[in-house]
Amino acid sequence: MNRPVVVQLDPVPDVLSALQAVTGMRCPLLLDSAQRSDALGRYSFLTADPFEFECLPSASFGCDPLAHLRERWHQFAAETIDGLPPFQGGAAGLAGYELARAWERIPVAACDEFELPALAAGLYDWVLAWDHLQDSAWIIAHGYPATAPAARRERAEARLQQIRERLAAPTPEPTPSTHSSWEPSRWARQWPAPGPDGLTSDFSRERYLATVERVIEYIRAGELFQANLSQRLLCRNNQTPLQLYENLRQENPAPFSGYLAVDDWAIISASPERFVQVRGQQVETRPIKGTRQRRSQPEADLFARDELRESEKDQAENVMIVDLLRNDLSRVCQPHSIHVSELCGVETYETVQHLVSEIQGTLKPESNAWDLLQAVFPGGSITGAPKIRAMQVIAELEPTVRGPYCGSLFYIGFDGQSDSNILIRTWISRRDWIQCGVGGGIVAQSDPAAEYEETLHKAEGMLRALRSD
Repeated sequence: MNRPVVVQLDPVPDVLSALQAVTGMRCPLLLDSAQRSDALGRYSFLTADPFEFECLPSASFGCDPLAHLRERWHQFAAETIDGLPPFQGGAAGLAGYELARAWERIPVAACDEFELPALAAGLYDWVLAWDHLQDSAWIIAHGYPATAPAARRERAEARLQQIRERLAAPTPEPTPSTHSSWEPSRWARQWPAPGPDGLTSDFSRERYLATVERVIEYIRAGELFQANLSQRLLCRNNQTPLQLYENLRQENPAPFSGYLAVDDWAIISASPERFVQVRGQQVETRPIKGTRQRRSQPEADLFARDELRESEKDQAENVMIVDLLRNDLSRVCQPHSIHVSELCGVETYETVQHLVSEIQGTLKPESNAWDLLQAVFPGGSITGAPKIRAMQVIAELEPTVRGPYCGSLFYIGFDGQSDSNILIRTWISRRDWIQCGVGGGIVAQSDPAAEYEETLHKAEGMLRALRSD
């Protein structure tokens, strides 16, 4: 089994400075615990310049969009070095929401202005990994795609030197985008939205309320238990993606943040939600369902937390998704291994509080992280239940494709360990435009006006990043 070459860094580099140092490299990817905690915010990972990278424009039913990447990944198995952060190189990138159309017959929304790929992922042979609990960092390099031991070692050593030189160089000044201005050939209809000047949505308030009522009609007709309905916010952007990520990280820190830049587009995420994690054969997923706005007064904030915890409506939303995910996990997990380790706990973030549950299981001996990704994608917390019917209703009622929104930034290491987020609280940038989806779960008890206001609460931290200097 191949072992990577490792060097510990002293002093420990700043995460944002390190990201700036590699932005001139191809396809930089940061998986960032911007909100630190021992349980969820311990590690961050930075990599760039994959030795292979695949952009799949769209997914069609019956194809296997992961086949080529998975096959190539299998050729580069590597040993895990104990005591270091868990991602030590492997497959990583973006799985967009519409990737699910490869596995289920799901229509697509009417407009796709940004035209981003369903899959944009590659094989990365080096990682800069932080352990924030230990205040330590390492560069881990495999030297792939070379396979002969001497050639692989030589390439790994060259990688280490390349990254160390970039980290030691003066931090480059942000440079404006060199891409020309860009106007999609066809926009979805837009309405002014609350927020900075020029912000628009693909829903008016009245239309969003009416669409919530339509979802409730589907529920009362027995076609759904719950569906996640989102509006898409859109505006021009005068910041570079890196500047926007720096502002977002400051205004809305989150444990599953991330940044991916490819060609003329970028993902800028402050996600609070884990999708699925694999450690050995153990699987964990942490769905979020249930939200309250933070309050400026401590007493009012505590009241909002208690009100969220005791809300029958929010608990019902969360439990429905827990049941859906237990069913999804049963496709690849051993019988009787799936259990709910936490149900409807409250977690606090910069602008909102959430109900979060935790489900764990044990993979079948013949299953791995790739099988898990296919079995549960996309996450039930951002679709609804039953999942397939909810996704069909979403495609019917939402004017714009979700694209990366509600998809995932993921890694699957050369050793088979894996982790991923759900891309909520996420700006999607292409040239001089940015968009952000915000939504919520609709159930029979939903109040349309309250559901609309919840989407604005979720957008608050995202919009702050636009106003930052």
